[in-house]
Amino acid sequence: MAFLTIDCYSHVLMTEMQVSAILPDETPAPWRTLYLLHGLSDDHTAWMRQTSIERYANERGLAVVMPSAHTSYYTDMALGLKYFTYIARELPRVMRQMLPGLSHDRRDNWAAGLSMGGYGALKCALRAPETFSMAASLSGGVDPARRTADDPARRPFWEDIFGPLGAIPGSSNDLFTAAQQLKDAPERPRLWMWCGTEDFLYPYNVALRDRLYALGYDLTYTESPGSHQWKYWDREIVRALDWFIAKREEM
Repeated sequence: MAFLTIDCYSHVLMTEMQVSAILPDETPAPWRTLYLLHGLSDDHTAWMRQTSIERYANERGLAVVMPSAHTSYYTDMALGLKYFTYIARELPRVMRQMLPGLSHDRRDNWAAGLSMGGYGALKCALRAPETFSMAASLSGGVDPARRTADDPARRPFWEDIFGPLGAIPGSSNDLFTAAQQLKDAPERPRLWMWCGTEDFLYPYNVALRDRLYALGYDLTYTESPGSHQWKYWDREIVRALDWFIAKREEM
C-alpha cells in the first residue's frame, strides 16, 4: 500500500485543503474507492490514527480517500463554506485527476463515515447518487433536526451550520426528505448502518432505519451493545468494507 498526504486547493472553498489517501500496490487499477469521512471533533488523519484502515484496505485491494471537512457537518453551511459541494462533487473529480488509478465507475465509488461523517456519507449517496452507489454510516448523526433540538446550549453553533433550526426538516440537509425524493430513482443507493445500543445517537438511527425500510431501500442495518467509541468503529468498518465488496459483486 501507499499512504499519501495531499494538500490541494479547493475552488469551491477557496482555500487549501488536506486529504489522506491509501492506494493499493498489488491490485491493478482501476481501484474501487471509499471516501471515508471523519466525525465532528476529528480531521483527515483520524481514521489512520485510530483504526487499522490501511491494513483493512490492503487486504481488500481498495483505495481510500480521507478528506478534512472541519466542523461543517458536511453541509453547504448557512454561515460558512460549501463543504457538501466540495466533498461530494469537487473532491472526486480532483482526486481522479491527481490519482488516475481511481475508478470513474459509479459502482466502484462509495462513502462511509462515523458520527458526523456517517451523516455525511449517507448524504453523499442520497444527494449525489450519480457519484456514490453505496454508503455506510457508523453511529451516524443522521437526524440533524432532532440532534440540534436536543443540544440547545450550542444553538449558535448549529445555526451557523444549518441556519434556522426549524427549517431543517424538508431541506437539503434532511436525510429523511432526501430518501423520500430518491426512493423511485434508478440510481437509488444501497445503504448500510450500524449503531451501538448505548450510543446517544441510537434513537436517531432507529428512526432513519425504519423510514428507509418503509421506503423500500436496500438497507443492511445492524446494532449491538456499544457506545460512541473508536473501539466499536474499528470493528464495524471491517464489516462495512466486506458489505461494500459483497454488494458490488451483485451489481
